[in-house]
Amino acid sequence: MLTLRGESVHLRALEPEDLEFLYLIENDESIWEVSNTSTPYSKFLIRQYLKNAHQDIFEAKQLRLAIGKNGQRQPVGLIDLFDFDPKNARAGVGILVHDPENRNVGIGKEALGLLIQYAFRKLNLHQLYANIHSQNQPSLHLFTTFGFQKIGTKKQWNLVEGQYQDEEMFQLINHHQL
Repeated sequence: MLTLRGESVHLRALEPEDLEFLYLIENDESIWEVSNTSTPYSKFLIRQYLKNAHQDIFEAKQLRLAIGKNGQRQPVGLIDLFDFDPKNARAGVGILVHDPENRNVGIGKEALGLLIQYAFRKLNLHQLYANIHSQNQPSLHLFTTFGFQKIGTKKQWNLVEGQYQDEEMFQLINHHQL
């Protein structure tokens, strides 16, 4: 079972007992714009998703990990590799720290650092990318801290509260790849 440990957080595979946490996140309308969700998810659908969460990234083309504080089992967020492309050695990255009290305290930074190390060292990826709403300053800061570079802007890409907003495209190349 995959577990990545840092100084204060760990990333772990999803478990059946994460059902309530996932149900809460997937049905939180305040974050639907980030996840491109427009309808609620039932517990049945999430339970089915958890049954298949054991698939490895080569099978599922994605990897979703729970972010937890060390010493606690209850997750505080999720971090994903998605659109995994083994031929071209790349994947997208998404991160969500759900509870506002756990934001801006280093949890996301440590979690993203662990995931980047895993993606580059264990999966031998050549590059990671992220799509970030242009108004999401905390995420823009987080990704640029790790050297992600802006490679473009999708103009008026997302409709948010009746207004079209740009989405920024960021990329991180693994220059230390073998």
